[in-house]
Amino acid sequence: MSRKKKQQQINYLDLIPQHSPKLRWHEDIRGKMVLEVENKGAFNTIAQKLFHKPRFTKVHLDENGTFIWPLIDGKRTVAEIAELVKQKFGDKAEPLYPRIVKYFQIMESYDFVFFINKPGK
Repeated sequence: MSRKKKQQQINYLDLIPQHSPKLRWHEDIRGKMVLEVENKGAFNTIAQKLFHKPRFTKVHLDENGTFIWPLIDGKRTVAEIAELVKQKFGDKAEPLYPRIVKYFQIMESYDFVFFINKPGK
C-alpha cells in the first residue's frame, strides 16, 4: 500500500504577491497593461534569427488585470487587493475570491508574480 503525501492547503488570500524582476510592463494607448516577456534560450534565439520572431512576447491584460497589476506592490495581500477590486467593480467582479485566486495562480504559473510569504514546497 502506498502512502500519499498530504498536500498542504495554501490560503491565497493571505499571500503577498510581488512582480517578477524578469518582467517588463507598460500601459498601452488604450490604458490597458501590457506585460513583456523576454523569449530566452537557444531555440528562441534561433527562431528570432531564422524566422524573425520577436524578442519579447506581449501579454495584454483585460480590465480587471490592468486594475490589479499596479496594486501588486509586495505589501498588500491578495485579500486586500480583492477588496479594492470589489470597491472598483462591485457586482461585476463576482464571484470575487475564486476569480482573484485563479488570476494569481495563473500569474504565478507563468512566473509573472511570486509570493513573498508562500510556504516552501
